[in-house]
Amino acid sequence: MEEFRRAYARLCAAGGAAPQEAVLRRLRELGGAPGRGRLDLAAQSLSLETCGALGRLLPGAAPFAEVALGDCGLSEEGVKLLLHGLCSNTTVKSLDLKGNNLRTEGAEALGKLLRQNKSIRSLILEWNSLGMWEEGFSFFCQGLGANNFLQRLDLRNNQINHQGAGELAVALKQNASLQELDLRWNNIGLLGGRALLNCLHSNKTLKRLELAGNNVPSDILKAVEQAMDHNQDRQTILSETQNRTYILSKEVLSLKDEKTKQFLDLMDTIDKQREEIARSGRMSAVQISQLQEALDEQHSIMNSLKAKLQMTEAALALSEQKVHNLGELLNATKQEQTSMAERHFTELQQQKQEGADREGKLLRDLSAASEKNLLLRNQVDELEKKCKVQQDQLFQVKQDLTNTTAELKLRAVQAEERLEMEKRRFKQSLEDMESLRVKEVDHMTQHIEASERSMQDRIQRLEAIRIALEEELSQVKAAALTERGQAEEELIKVRNQARLEEQQRLEHLEEKLRLMTESRDEAQNCCLKQKQMVAEAQAKANQLSLHADGLRRRLEELQQDLNSKEEEKVTEVNKVKVELQEQIGHLQAERTAQDGLREKIAALERQLKALSSNHREALLDKEGEISMLLEKLRMKEADISRMREEEAQRASFLQNAIMAYVQGSPLGTHSSRK
Repeated sequence: MEEFRRAYARLCAAGGAAPQEAVLRRLRELGGAPGRGRLDLAAQSLSLETCGALGRLLPGAAPFAEVALGDCGLSEEGVKLLLHGLCSNTTVKSLDLKGNNLRTEGAEALGKLLRQNKSIRSLILEWNSLGMWEEGFSFFCQGLGANNFLQRLDLRNNQINHQGAGELAVALKQNASLQELDLRWNNIGLLGGRALLNCLHSNKTLKRLELAGNNVPSDILKAVEQAMDHNQDRQTILSETQNRTYILSKEVLSLKDEKTKQFLDLMDTIDKQREEIARSGRMSAVQISQLQEALDEQHSIMNSLKAKLQMTEAALALSEQKVHNLGELLNATKQEQTSMAERHFTELQQQKQEGADREGKLLRDLSAASEKNLLLRNQVDELEKKCKVQQDQLFQVKQDLTNTTAELKLRAVQAEERLEMEKRRFKQSLEDMESLRVKEVDHMTQHIEASERSMQDRIQRLEAIRIALEEELSQVKAAALTERGQAEEELIKVRNQARLEEQQRLEHLEEKLRLMTESRDEAQNCCLKQKQMVAEAQAKANQLSLHADGLRRRLEELQQDLNSKEEEKVTEVNKVKVELQEQIGHLQAERTAQDGLREKIAALERQLKALSSNHREALLDKEGEISMLLEKLRMKEADISRMREEEAQRASFLQNAIMAYVQGSPLGTHSSRK
C-alpha cells in the first residue's frame, strides 16, 4: 500500500499537480489495515489529475477490493479515466459511484467497463440520472448484456422510463450472472413493468428485483415476485443437484482409489512371484552344475565300473518316471485353466444379463413417469378449458347487461314521447300522469330486482366454479409433490442396489485372487500362465468399472430428465396462476368502476332533490301530493342504497334505471324547460 501511495504522489508530480491530502490520508489509513482493504473517497471532490493518476494505477492487481467514489462530483473526463483503469483490474470486487450525475460519456464508459472487467461483482449507481441519456443508457445496457460476472446492480433514482426498462429487459435476457437488481423510485410505469416481467421468462438467475415507487400495477408486481420465487427455487434445486453430483464424484473417486490399491497389490504379488521364480531358477542352475560334475565323475569311472553303470541306468529310469509325472501335472493344470476361463465367461454373461434387466426396469420407470406427466398435462388442459368456459359465461353476462341497457334506453325514448304529448295537457291531467309515473316506477323496481337476483345467482355460480378450480390446482400440486418424492426414493433405492452389487463384485474378485494365490503355491511351474489369467481378470475388472460408470451416467441422465419435467410442471402451474390473477385484477377494476358509478348516482340524487324543491315552488297547489311522492321516493332510495351496499355489481343497473326515471318523469322535463 505504501508503494501505491508513493506511485500516486509521483504521477501527480509528473503531471504538474500536487497530490490531494484527503487521498493520501485515506491511503495511509488503508496501509495500516491487514489484507485487502476498502478505498473510501466518498464526498471528496476529486480533481482531473487525481482521477488520471488513479486510472493509471488501477490496472492489474490493486491493493484493495472495494472502491467507494460516491458524491465526489466527478467530471466526464475523470470518470472515463477511472473506468478505463478499472477495465483491466483483477482485484476490485465492489464499485460505488452514487450521486455523481453521470451523463452520456459516463454511461458509455460504464458499458465498456462491464464488457471488459471480469472481477467486479457489485456496482452501485444510485442518484445518477442515467435514464435521461437514451444513447448512453442503451450502450450501458449492451455492456450489461455482455457481462457474465456482475451479481448486484443498484439503479435507484436514475429517472429510467419505460424505454430504458425495455432495454434493461433485453440485457437481462442475455445476462446469466446478475442476481440482484434494484430499480426503485424510477419512472418505469406499466409498459416497463410488462417488459421486465416478460424478460424473466428467459432469465433464470435473477433472485431479487425491486420495483417500488415506479407506478407499476400490483398484478405485475405479484407476477414479478412469483418469478423471483421460482428462480430461487430453481437455484436451490440446482445447488442440490450439484451437491449430489459432487457426492457421486467423491464416491467414484473412492472406488477408483480402491481399485488402484487392488491393482497395486496384484502387481506386488506378481513381483513376489517373479522373485521366487528367479530364486528357484538359480537353485536349479546350481543343482544342474552339481549334476554335471557328478556325470563327469561317472564318465571317468564308467570304463572301470560296470556295476555303477547299471545303477546309473536305474537312476535314469526313475528320472523318466518323474518327467512323466510332471507332464501329467502340466495337463491337469491346463484343464484347470480352461475350466476357470469357462467360469469367468459364464459370470460375465450373467452380469451382462443383469445389466440388461436393470436397463429394462429403468426404461419402464421412465415410461411410467412419462405417462404420469401426460395425465398431469391433460388435467392442466381441462383446467384451461374450464377457465375458457368461465370467460364465455362472463361474456354472456356482459351481453345481457348491454341488452338490458338497450331496453332501458328504448323505454326512455318512449317516455320522452309521452312527455311531449302530456306537456300540452299538464294542468288538466297532472294527477293521471303522477299515477302513471308511480306505476312505472313500481314496474321498473320489480324488473331491477329480478335482474339483480339473476345476476346474484350467476355470480354465486362463478364463485363456486372458481373455488372448484382452486381445489383442483391444489390437488395437482399435491400429486406432483408425491410423485417427486416417489421418484427420489426410487433413485435412492437404485443407488443402494448399485453399491451393494459393486461390493459383492469386489468380494468375488478378492475370492478369485485368493484362489489364484493357492494355485500358485501348488504349481510354481505354471506361473507364466497364471500371469496371463491375472491380466485377464484385471481387464474384466476394468470392464466392470466401465459398466458401473455407464450405469451411473444413465442415473444422472434420468435425474436430469426428472428435473426438467418438474420444471415444466411448475411453469405450467405458474401460467395458470398468472391467468387467474389477471382475471381477479379485471374483476377488481370492474369493482372500482362500480364505485365511481355509485358516486355519480349520489350526485344524481342531489340533483333530484334540487329539482323537487323547484317543483314545490312552481306547484303550490299540489304541495301535499308532491310531498307524498317525495316521501315514497326517499323510501325507495333508501332501499336502493341498501341494495347497493349488499352487492357492488348492481351499481350499473341502478344507474341506468335512475337515469331512465329522471328522463321519463314529467316533473324533471318541465323544470328543465323552465
